[in-house]
Amino acid sequence: MKQIIPIILMSFCFFGLFSCGAKVHDLGVGDFSALVEDFPSVRLVDVRTLEEYTQGHLKGAANIDWQDSLFLENISAAYDKSAPLYIYSRSGRRSAAAGEALSKAGYEVYNLAGGYLAWTEAGKPVTKYEVERFLTEDGKAVDITLIKHGTLEISYNGFSIQVDPVSEHGKSTDYATEFPKADVILVTHEHGDHLDTAAIKALTGEGTGLFLNAASREKAGMGEVIANGETVRLPGDIVLEAVPAYNITPGRERFHPKGSGNGYVLTIDGLRIYIAGDTEDIPEMADLKDIDVAFLPVNQPYTMTVEQCVAATKVIKPKVLIPYHFSQTDLSALPDLLPGVDVRLRDMR
Repeated sequence: MKQIIPIILMSFCFFGLFSCGAKVHDLGVGDFSALVEDFPSVRLVDVRTLEEYTQGHLKGAANIDWQDSLFLENISAAYDKSAPLYIYSRSGRRSAAAGEALSKAGYEVYNLAGGYLAWTEAGKPVTKYEVERFLTEDGKAVDITLIKHGTLEISYNGFSIQVDPVSEHGKSTDYATEFPKADVILVTHEHGDHLDTAAIKALTGEGTGLFLNAASREKAGMGEVIANGETVRLPGDIVLEAVPAYNITPGRERFHPKGSGNGYVLTIDGLRIYIAGDTEDIPEMADLKDIDVAFLPVNQPYTMTVEQCVAATKVIKPKVLIPYHFSQTDLSALPDLLPGVDVRLRDMR
């Protein structure tokens, strides 16, 4: 069975490292690192401010600010008490206080001693982007880095897939230093906020595969064309499907004509991820089955309205919806409009 909600991690009591009676455990960088890097199911929380979080954080960490008066309510809404929470702050002080409060609320807590400062001083990796972690049928982690706008990185078992990498579009990205060379690069269509040859070259290493639509191939002068309806098997037993992406509202067809651009469906060890590209709620979405995670664009007049996004979600029925490519569109109503869907509103601007 696919696992969207993280599985329960075995308690440290099992290993005999801590007292089972304790509710808050301080871990040094080494022990903390072994857990968060080796166990994809760890529920990791950065309790610093959003400003601190956006400057850099541990990969896979959610941000819930300890200084927010609704801290405990926000934690409760995101996590039940069935498994431990792993928390950190700048130096460990705020997370220690947060840990005590969480312990009193019934949570088992592991706190990073020395906090983010100790982590970075030890040379451990950090990221400035939000990362959503999902588990495959075999419990392997698939990390999706939300870079910006329509740009994503999907990492699985050491394999890196970049989708529509763009260096400049609201947020500067230095692909040469911030990301590894990609194993596969996907481009949905030829518009400048999706096709950036400089970013592609920065991410291209020996053996990097580049798949794009015909118009992008003509513009970039490189890569392999994949058209709507075609399927490619990638290394690591990953299946890539190109699906239609286009406008249907009268007067908007010129933005994304039918048959030109691509959306993509990736199947990774049973986990199915739909990246819609620039599209409206087209009829072909009814053919998408068993989608676990859907990225849908919501910025009229170029892609969908909020109402179209709701309609598309009800057709696709993903377990998780992450709107992207939304610019200044107000998405705050989406969770209430889609009961039963895990709607994750993230900063993709």
